[in-house]
Amino acid sequence: MLTICFYQDSRHEKPLFWIRDRLGIGYISRRNDGMTELRINGYKQVQGILIKLLPFLKFKKKQAGYILAAAKLLQAERSEKVARKIVNAILLVQAENYVTRKKRTRGELLKALDLTP
Repeated sequence: MLTICFYQDSRHEKPLFWIRDRLGIGYISRRNDGMTELRINGYKQVQGILIKLLPFLKFKKKQAGYILAAAKLLQAERSEKVARKIVNAILLVQAENYVTRKKRTRGELLKALDLTP
């Protein structure tokens, strides 16, 4: 499953409802940590939204491009070659993102997909 999430402090969540209404897709949930998120699930839905949003993005444009490529791959016929391309896309997104938790390595991702590193 491929998911796009938009996060906002719950005190300022109204724009998330506006985005959901404009896009006509996704669901809103309030987390216990005071954040609200808009989630859009599914390869085709994520691909459609990214195609619409890409011309307007100022931040995370590279990540959106990598995720769009992965969404297309996820809809293709499954093969080891396709799985390895998906792993490469994941690694490119990870490299562009700041995260406080540990990032997965190529070996871990390949193992999760039952491929040899």
